[in-house]
Amino acid sequence: MKKQFLAVTMALLVLLSMTAMAATNRYDQQIQQAVSQKIQKAKQLQNVSSSVDDGIVTLTGAVSLYQDKLEAATKIKKIENVSGVRNDIVVAGQNVPDSQLQQKLAKRLAYDRVGYFDNAFNYIAVAVKDGVVTLTGDAYWDVSRADAIAIVASTPGVKAVVNGVKVLPTSYFDDSIRRRVSRAIYRDSELGRYAIDPAAPIRIVVDNGHVTLYGTVQNAMDKTIAGLRAGSVPGAFRVDNKLVVD
Repeated sequence: MKKQFLAVTMALLVLLSMTAMAATNRYDQQIQQAVSQKIQKAKQLQNVSSSVDDGIVTLTGAVSLYQDKLEAATKIKKIENVSGVRNDIVVAGQNVPDSQLQQKLAKRLAYDRVGYFDNAFNYIAVAVKDGVVTLTGDAYWDVSRADAIAIVASTPGVKAVVNGVKVLPTSYFDDSIRRRVSRAIYRDSELGRYAIDPAAPIRIVVDNGHVTLYGTVQNAMDKTIAGLRAGSVPGAFRVDNKLVVD
């Protein structure tokens, strides 16, 4: 009796599984048509091909920019009944030497948030290896991080992006420390000149009361003074002075 029950149960499970697969597979042709239409309408995706299996779309082929690869997947995910996208598109645009690409990206990222309140409160570093860009650092909020990724993705020569940028937690306490550290540093008679170039400020990163200073200063004395000014701010639990002397 028990064996018979188990046999019936297994049969039901197999039947349910086959029914689910059939329900998914019946949309594959419809999905394929929709995907093909999306690809044909996008000029940057003319060298991209697709296939569909159980609602999962696989994209292959080549594009010129990494951004095009990302946007291809975004477009396909919005199609009805698509359960997933396997993005195997290759970025086959121009090849740029790693050192040259790194310098270009560093400059673009430095000027990205100029004019916005969060400019001096972000620190994003960039490294390049065989066209693969790795971003690290801390962003004041998700907009800063998204902007950085968008800049990198749209730059010719970038083959892939590894995002290691952390979005700092929302904190009124940390915001208060940011403002006071900023005033303490930029109101100093020796350090005020670092506010002249908005793309190269002394960057103040605050994470749960822990202050880290980034950027480049002209001499060791300026680095020391900046650390002392930051450390004098009430509420700053610790100051990690990572300023580089040029």
